[in-house]
Amino acid sequence: MRGKILFVTGLAAGYVLGTRAGRARYEQIKSGWLSVWNAAPVQNQVEKVETFTKARLSEIPGLLLTGVKKVASAIAPEESAPETPAAKNPAAATSAQPATKKPAAKKAASSKSTAKSSTKKSAENE
Repeated sequence: MRGKILFVTGLAAGYVLGTRAGRARYEQIKSGWLSVWNAAPVQNQVEKVETFTKARLSEIPGLLLTGVKKVASAIAPEESAPETPAAKNPAAATSAQPATKKPAAKKAASSKSTAKSSTKKSAENE
């Protein structure tokens, strides 16, 4: 919230100062910026960045795919691996079933705590 207030304050100050300075000052600032932008050292660095970006652009889809695969495997490890040990060994499948039932038990416990907190709130309101 503090950052938003500072941003709006800066925006307002810039607007007020900009309107007081007028069009002539704007043109002066613009010409100064363009002279810096068009300077040889700046343009050399711009060319280096463009070359680097164009060279690495072909690598982006592969990096994104790798990142998505990592996130997907972290979110749902059972679904991402089609050949799990549980699928190969039926005895292992029975041991994996109670693990899937544990989140249901946690949900019931969390709903009870929600019910308790809502009763506390209603008691406080009365």
